[in-house]
Amino acid sequence: MNMGIVEAASLLVMPGQYQRIEKIVEITNEDGSGTNGTWVKDAVSKASQVLGDMNGQKAIGFENGVIESSDDKSTPVGAANSASPKKRGNSVEDEAWRLLQESMVFYCGSPVGTIAAKDPSDSNVLNYDQGEYDIVRNFILHTLQLQSWEKTMDCHSPGQGLMPASFKVRTVPLDGDDSATEEVLDPDFGEAAIGRVAPVDSGLWWIILLRAYGKCSGDLSVQERIDVQTGIKMILKLCLADGFDMFPTLLVTDGSCMIDRRMGIHGHPLEIQALFYSALLCAREMLTPEDGSADLIRALNNRLIALSFHIREYYWVDMKKLNEIYRYKTEEYSYDAVNKFNIYPDQVSPWLVEWMPCKGGYLIGNLQPAHMDFRFFSLGNLWSIVSSLATTHQSHAILDLIEAKWSDLVADMPFKICYPTLEGQEWRIITGSDPKNTPWSYHNGGSWPTLLWQLAVACIKMNRPEIAAKAVEVAEKRIATDRWPEYYDSKRARFIGKQARLYQTWSIAGFLVAKLLLEKPEAAKNLWNEEDAEIVNALNIMVEPRRKRGRKVLKKTYIV
Repeated sequence: MNMGIVEAASLLVMPGQYQRIEKIVEITNEDGSGTNGTWVKDAVSKASQVLGDMNGQKAIGFENGVIESSDDKSTPVGAANSASPKKRGNSVEDEAWRLLQESMVFYCGSPVGTIAAKDPSDSNVLNYDQGEYDIVRNFILHTLQLQSWEKTMDCHSPGQGLMPASFKVRTVPLDGDDSATEEVLDPDFGEAAIGRVAPVDSGLWWIILLRAYGKCSGDLSVQERIDVQTGIKMILKLCLADGFDMFPTLLVTDGSCMIDRRMGIHGHPLEIQALFYSALLCAREMLTPEDGSADLIRALNNRLIALSFHIREYYWVDMKKLNEIYRYKTEEYSYDAVNKFNIYPDQVSPWLVEWMPCKGGYLIGNLQPAHMDFRFFSLGNLWSIVSSLATTHQSHAILDLIEAKWSDLVADMPFKICYPTLEGQEWRIITGSDPKNTPWSYHNGGSWPTLLWQLAVACIKMNRPEIAAKAVEVAEKRIATDRWPEYYDSKRARFIGKQARLYQTWSIAGFLVAKLLLEKPEAAKNLWNEEDAEIVNALNIMVEPRRKRGRKVLKKTYIV
């Protein structure tokens, strides 16, 4: 799956960023025109605005909040926006901006994104691209058009509303004229992905990006368009559809998010739930009131309350909670059961007992009947802070844990995608002996610099920016010398990933966005969700001493 929100974020977060980009690169069409209209010309005239309309037109996709295109041209949502008009003396930042500029992708004469990685020593071009303020807007609208395309694999079609993981820009001959060509978009809804998994996170990131674009640019006309409103509703209906599940969390298969390979996250992974919660809040904020939306908004509100309670109550672990789990009774048949999911105490692994700090805690990676995945997944925890899915107390505790376990989660390069790693027989069974996800590599405990921007937003939101600043300082010591790798290997992130792409756009973008947000922290408000007062009130009622159900008590009860 491709990353794009990071690149778009950089285009959106910082006012005046386009000014710097324009100095580095010359735009092909001097009059700013193109087949997409005059958005380039308009963007130049908005030098004081945050780079934002990501006009994603090359092969573009979503992963970890980064927008990319499949022509190996992708734009980190956090990178472009982070361009600052003032002159910088930092050579690492200067190089990052130059590389970001060189990765720019054009479609029909207009810049539409960036390549995912541009390693001069590698002739292979990756399959993703994206692009700036106007680029963001165009990216949003192009992916919206693709949403309605027919999606089929082995004669089966997924539900309406699915957004593509990426799309490529292909040049094909015109019908009836072999001498002329045209550019067409070729989306991937999972039919060509590794494992053929549909991208659940793409639609969620699309809604989050749409809201961020409106807040950063001040242009609310895009989200108010009828086709955009319809696109939001299609995604919501797909996510809120009734099924067999008893839980308010989204049920997904393995590999349906940033971790797009088999890693044992099937079920209800935290990352998807955090993005889901954030997307629901963003959608509610953008939906225009109309009679036809009443039922959808009611279902959305109900899901927000249920989801927030479920995650805060059942996913949270700290030393106190671990001790409770350790003393759980099992096989409880009742409405008042304490151990609702029949978790066996032996699931509390020895590593966790030793690893959990006295001060701090986190949200576990997954929860299913008789199973708790105690791994720490960084993106899910960080975005739970950003989206206010975690309580204020829990958010601070997550940051406390990051500080306490700095040598495990940051070490020589931020940031561990998950901790700990899968090893031995567990690795063979869960990953299928995946040669790319070997212990402390890639998604199996690898370190990803692009996660710096989510860390920065979370820390700024909780008024603890010094944590993110320290992580950026660690990355700055070597990331440019290492040629901006996609990820790092080994327990302390000492090695460049064995299959990591160099000059990776989302690594560059994540670093730049983090730096720029720390310089201008007020811009981070455009990316986070404030805690909703109505949800808080509803949760306060739910967590009061449990009232007994108003049902007649029989002398005998029977399990049927």
